[in-house]
Amino acid sequence: MQAAAARARRLLASPAASGIQGAFSAPHRGCAAGAELVVLPRLDNGFPSSPHQARSFSSNLPRTLLLRTVTSHWQSKKPVRYHMSRAHFATESSDIDHPKESAEELYQKMLKSVEAQTMPPNAWLWSMISSCTSEEDIKLLFQILQKLRVFRLSNLRINANFNDHLCMKVSEACARVGVPDYGLKVLWNHNVYGITPTIGSAHYLLQHAKEHSDTKLMERIMQVLRRNSLPLQPGTADIVFSICYNAHRWDLLSKYAARFVQAGVKLRRTALDIWMEFAAKVGDSQSIWEINSLRGKSVKHYTLTTGFACAKGSLLERKPENAAATIKLLYKHLPDQKKPFVRDELQSLLLNGQ
Repeated sequence: MQAAAARARRLLASPAASGIQGAFSAPHRGCAAGAELVVLPRLDNGFPSSPHQARSFSSNLPRTLLLRTVTSHWQSKKPVRYHMSRAHFATESSDIDHPKESAEELYQKMLKSVEAQTMPPNAWLWSMISSCTSEEDIKLLFQILQKLRVFRLSNLRINANFNDHLCMKVSEACARVGVPDYGLKVLWNHNVYGITPTIGSAHYLLQHAKEHSDTKLMERIMQVLRRNSLPLQPGTADIVFSICYNAHRWDLLSKYAARFVQAGVKLRRTALDIWMEFAAKVGDSQSIWEINSLRGKSVKHYTLTTGFACAKGSLLERKPENAAATIKLLYKHLPDQKKPFVRDELQSLLLNGQ
């Protein structure tokens, strides 16, 4: 076998083999690697280097051994070439820069498409929504929505509105830019923009009102929701209650809390905490017990906030024994990670003169 390997090396070094070597050293590395697998096996395993010697030498060895060696060589080489090509492709793709078009540019593109009696791609509308940065952009957005609505009705015979997700994105854009008056338009059932009102769209506007402590905007939103019969949700109560609490408007909280209860909304623990804490803060013991009764129907255990609200309710009614029993029971059932905060709440209760 060593003698055969030596003959193979001498033959490969001869001028007659220069054509084969040239083929392997060509710049087309992928083709050369494939040719190497087909024409000659690995040299360091003692295999010959030319097609003729490969055939003669393979006759003296088991065919399975030759096939196994060639296959293992091909498998070990193929992933390297594959990953290199993928890496090169990814590098080229990442180098391509896609400049973001402005809302006005996208508006002009869609307007020309509509005027040419062709429906513009949906991607343009989505891009325009995300590109809005000013009130002028929002104006253009609503203008093109109206034109697209008319085009869909007259040319495509599509009576349905745009999908809910797109409508929520329009509301989000209005809140992001800071033009809630336009955002209120998406909450009306009957509009010329093809927009379907959803409570999710209202949440974006309510969140904007919360960030700016704007109770007037919150009242306007709630009024529009009522006029358009949009169903209230627990998430709606969370935002509304927090706006009222931060603005120190117990009257508004009581008003909208009654509305949520009347609508059959199952309030979350966060909303109940805010409501009971506010009732304790203003010293309304009757409201504390009413809220606590409502809380017991949906939430089994007390939180730190609701427990101390009940304790304060007992103190307001001059029943310190009941307050102490409530705090003791609360401490027993609280999770271990919450128990260290009981002392701080107790000190706060005593410092407030209760």
